[in-house]
Amino acid sequence: MTGSALPTVRDVAALRYAIAAWRKAGLTVGLVPTMGALHEGHLSLVRTAKERCDRVVTSLFVNPRQFAPHEDFERYPRDEAGDANMLASAGCDLLYAPERSVMYPQGFATNVIVADVSTPLEGEFRPHFFGGVATVVTKLLLQALPDTAFFGEKDYQQLLVIKRMAHDLDIPVAITGCATVREHDGLAMSSRNAYLNEDERRIAARLNYILHDAIKAVHAGEPLAEAEAEAARHLIAAGFTSVDYVAIRDADTLAPVSDGSNARILAAAWLGKTRLIDNMAL
Repeated sequence: MTGSALPTVRDVAALRYAIAAWRKAGLTVGLVPTMGALHEGHLSLVRTAKERCDRVVTSLFVNPRQFAPHEDFERYPRDEAGDANMLASAGCDLLYAPERSVMYPQGFATNVIVADVSTPLEGEFRPHFFGGVATVVTKLLLQALPDTAFFGEKDYQQLLVIKRMAHDLDIPVAITGCATVREHDGLAMSSRNAYLNEDERRIAARLNYILHDAIKAVHAGEPLAEAEAEAARHLIAAGFTSVDYVAIRDADTLAPVSDGSNARILAAAWLGKTRLIDNMAL
């Protein structure tokens, strides 16, 4: 462990040693996986985990396997010291910050693929993504074996993939989704928001309102396909560079739906070089 205010471990043996001591004392354990560059959305997960579990571990690992070669792995924001201070203030008990060689040692040859729910939407535009996510989260869950792991609903499809993965592989960890935390103007909090310049940041807030307007249109009787297309047009008109998708899907499977019952609207759109995602229940 380091001498910082927040105890930090960097290998699996040290992580398991700390958790075993908690287990021996009869304490429950929560895990909050992150890639760092923390914001209030992450801290809300830590606080929720602290409310529901006796001890909380937060992992910090920028996972190279979920970035395509043309994406932002190298420039993804990193500030472990700042993150550790924020986590300590939120009540985190232990930071797990492994090196790449710990997560993917030489000769590592396994990839976890979750079919069906990973295929549409993000799976169409980032086909590499969920294999990387499922693999690293499987490792984190097995390394820590917490009682519960906490994930934000902002990455809604990711949450569904992780739930399916844990269920199918009989990993004895409860997967809990937590509500999206938003800025004062409704923009979903994201580490990538830091990439936005002043004009882009102003435009970005429109994503939230346009999705709300699409939901209102569906409730007023507008066909789903028309509401999706209209939302995409409004995003472009608001100043978004391009729209990957606006889709109303089943909230449990992401399959297409014929009405708005048990549905969720999900969107991904670009502002310059920054890709934003958001979703909300109908």
